[in-house]
Parts: sequence; C-alpha cells; structure tokens
Amino acid sequence: MVLAAGIIFNLTIQILYVWTLLKDKIKMPLNEAGWGWTSQQAGLPYTLGIIFFALGVLIGGRIQDKIGPRIVASFGGAMVGLGLIISGLSGNNLPGVAIGYGAVSGLGIGFGYGSVLPASLKWFHSSKKGLIGGLVLGGFGLASVHYAFITSALLDKFTIRDTMLYMGFAVAVISVIAAQFIKNPASDFIPGMPEKSKVATISKNPAIDFNRKDMLKTKRFYMIFILFLFSASVGLMILGNVVRIAEVQTGIGVSNAVFFISTAAIMNAAGRVVGGSLSDKIGRVNTLFIAIILQMFNMIGFIFYNNFTFITFGFILAGLCFGAFLAVFPAVTADQYGLKNYGFNYGIVYLAYGCAGIAAPVIADLFYDVSGDFNTAYIICACIMVLMIILNFILKRELSPKKYE
Repeated sequence: MVLAAGIIFNLTIQILYVWTLLKDKIKMPLNEAGWGWTSQQAGLPYTLGIIFFALGVLIGGRIQDKIGPRIVASFGGAMVGLGLIISGLSGNNLPGVAIGYGAVSGLGIGFGYGSVLPASLKWFHSSKKGLIGGLVLGGFGLASVHYAFITSALLDKFTIRDTMLYMGFAVAVISVIAAQFIKNPASDFIPGMPEKSKVATISKNPAIDFNRKDMLKTKRFYMIFILFLFSASVGLMILGNVVRIAEVQTGIGVSNAVFFISTAAIMNAAGRVVGGSLSDKIGRVNTLFIAIILQMFNMIGFIFYNNFTFITFGFILAGLCFGAFLAVFPAVTADQYGLKNYGFNYGIVYLAYGCAGIAAPVIADLFYDVSGDFNTAYIICACIMVLMIILNFILKRELSPKKYE
C-alpha cells in the first residue's frame, strides 16, 4: 500500500515537465492567447523550479527523518498545487509565476520526493532496494507522459491561467490523499519476514547508520556525487533538448514533439525499474558500468543519427540509461549509509542532480548557438562517459567488502 501510494504520489507531483508545453504557449503573442514572453523570461520559472526542487529534497529529507514522511509529503503535495494556483492567479506576471511555479511548487516537489522514497525502502527487504527505488522513481519519470496529454488538452480548451488553476487544485487534492498512506513501519518491523518470525534479534554485524558528518568524511561519497553529477548532466543534455535535436538532425517537425517526449519519458521510467532491479542482482557498480558503456556509445552514435528510426533509437537508449542511473544512486546511498538518516543523506547526494539540471541545458544551448548543432556536446558527453568508467572502477575498489571487515 505504501509503495502504491508512493508511485501515485510521484505521478501527481512531478509537474516540472509541464513547463515545456506551457512555455511554448506563454511565448506566443498576446493576440494568439499567449503572454508574449521572451525565451529567457519563459525559462526563469523552470530554472527556479530545478533549484528549489533540489533544495526541497535536502530540506524535506531532513525533516522526514525527524517527524516521518506522511506530514512532510502532505505538505509537499499541497505546496505543489498551491504553487500552480499562485501562478494561475498571477497571470501574465513574471515575478508571480516565478515565485509560484518555481519556488513554491519546486520546493513542494522536493519535499514530496524526499519523503516517499525513504518510506518505501523501509518496508522491503534490503535485497530489493534497487527494484523498490526504481518503481517509486519510475512514477516520477512517467509523469511527463500523462501530463503531456493532460496539459495539451487543457490548453486547447482553456487559457494558460485557467489551465494552471485547474491543475493546481487537482494536484493538491490527489497528492494529499495519496500522502496519507505513506508512513514508516514500526521500529521493530523486520521487512521480508513472516509475522511469526518477526522476533527481536541482534545481528552479528552492526547496522549501517551514517549521519551527515560521517558520510561527508568518506571518500566514496565524493565519488558517488561526481558520478551522479556526470550521469545526470549527460542525460539532461539529451533529454532536455529532445524536440530540438530531432528537428535539427532529421528535419522532423514539432508535430512529433509529444511522441518523442513521451518515448523518452517512458524509457526513462522503464530504465529506473530495470536498472534498479538489475542492480539488486549484479550489484550497483556493475549496473553503473553497463549503463555508462551503453550511454558512451550512444553519445557517439548521436552524431550519425539522421532519420526517424535512428533518432528514436537514440532517445530510447538515452532514456533507459538515464533512468538506470537515477535508480542506482538512491540504492547505493542506502547501501553505504543506511536508512536511519537516509532522507537527509540522499538529499545531499541529490544536490548533484540539481547542479546538473541548472548547468547541462545551458551548456548544450551554448554549443548549439555557436555551431548550429549538438555534435560538440555529444563528443564532450562521450568523453565524460570515459571519465565515469575510470571513476567507476575506483569506486568499485573503494566499495570492496574488505573495507568493512
């Protein structure tokens, strides 16, 4: 029940992808029912949303470690809806939309994201961390699929202002209801064992429960952080420019935008489930290695993808690898630092994604503005993957069982 509620909750609160469709409408002239904003103005709420999202994961994770996930998730869901409502009420007013969508909703998404995953992991045996994390985060990644259709349908019938208002009320109601089922198990709960076998036992090995200070003292934390930063940067450079890449390299018009966005999002969600499950079976570092190799060759391949079939294949593989990365890092954080302080610890690790979310799209745009294509970005991404292979081998040695004997 907690797992199902977590998936529904994440499917509801991930409204960052909605801005892609709203932005196109907002940039249209006033006489075409748009707001006439420039690209920079229209990009500000999304950028702020990424920043406050990362901060929300950190802050919300810390709070839920102290008071539990239900209250924090409920508050986060309400904030996401409230931010959309504030944006709708603000109308054609940049500061109001930036505060509502960017700050309030972004922070709310982070609060919810930072609460659902730790609670879900605690209900299942440690051997399933990757799979459970992948399922919960899969809902987060899959949200862009249904929101692409919902947002398009609303914008066809209503104004931008009304679309935000209707979505805000719906998000607040659904997410807060789902949040009521998100809770931690009892302190004596032993996951994966029958009720009659849940007796108080003392493990021969002490539980792994690192606090923030202890985690930051370990070398492996910085390796995990850098790997997360690199993998997220490469994924966001591609997935953040899906439509433009397809247009530039194949001449395919924007009429296929929903198809490409949905395909990448579905593969992103699938990658989280598959990558998480695979990491439970063959290990986190080995799964990372497979995803890094595939992504490296895919980045090289993007230089030559010049038709519908090839570019679709590229987006499928990019989405799968990106999703796998996002499933492995939550699991490896739980493995190495425990679940007691997981919310705050993973919040710190997740700052890597926040940094990538701000920098990667901007860097990709700069390369495009200079050369008119993304080939330079692809080459740099492939080189980053090579560095990740080296760092992954170093991390594997650092995570050797001998380190903990």
